[in-house]
Amino acid sequence: MADWLIAILMGIVEGLTEFIPVSSTGHLLLLGHFLGFESTGKTFEIVIQLGALLAIISIYFKRLIYLATRWPVDAEARRFLIGLLVAFIPAVIIGFAAYDFIKQVLFETPLVICVALIVGGFLLLWLDRIKKVPVYLDADKYPLRVYLLIGLFQCLAMIPGVSRSGATIAGGLLLGTDKRSAAEFSFFLALPTMGSAVFWDLLQNRANLNFDDIGLIVIGFVSAFLAGLAVVKFLLDFVSKRGFGPFAWWRIIVGVAGLIGLAVTGGF
Repeated sequence: MADWLIAILMGIVEGLTEFIPVSSTGHLLLLGHFLGFESTGKTFEIVIQLGALLAIISIYFKRLIYLATRWPVDAEARRFLIGLLVAFIPAVIIGFAAYDFIKQVLFETPLVICVALIVGGFLLLWLDRIKKVPVYLDADKYPLRVYLLIGLFQCLAMIPGVSRSGATIAGGLLLGTDKRSAAEFSFFLALPTMGSAVFWDLLQNRANLNFDDIGLIVIGFVSAFLAGLAVVKFLLDFVSKRGFGPFAWWRIIVGVAGLIGLAVTGGF
């Protein structure tokens, strides 16, 4: 398959999976492995996340502008931004400290991704079945302790296959949030987390990228943006009504299929 077609396919996969609890990075790395696609420093898989990020910005543009302009005089806006910062800090510390291990070891181990997908799927099934009455229904008004703990849960997603959105949503539910506000907060937390990850990865690999890499990244970026728009618009209502069961089973199916593929191709 031509690289530009792979870039479109992977961009669509990124946009479709970034904000649902199935691990976009895990899907991209497995897909790239079985298609024989090797990007420079795995930068393509990281940077096309900006396309999905732009989908969030476009949908929540008015609210983001409100937060950006009103925080000096609006206590609620200021408190929410402080909560986002508190949730973001653990990813900064752990992400930068473990960057080389994540990129050079975890990103290069498909077996880890498959196992993480399967284990995470069963955890989501369990989480969907526990009867926990939500205490926090508004992502703007979580206690600072909840913001911090959700941020720590997010760090689990540095293991490809865990899912950033899945870890943050699951963490929120265990801490007493409802499904809709947990998913919405996951969207907002994606902005600083993914933005900083992309910036840092580009900085680390800037000397190795060439024109072909940039062209593929642009193609993947656009594909991810368009697919991400579709997902974000339907996800909140879907999760509120259907829960995480469909996503959990999808993770398990993909993880098992990946293990079978690795066994057949000798990729263990």
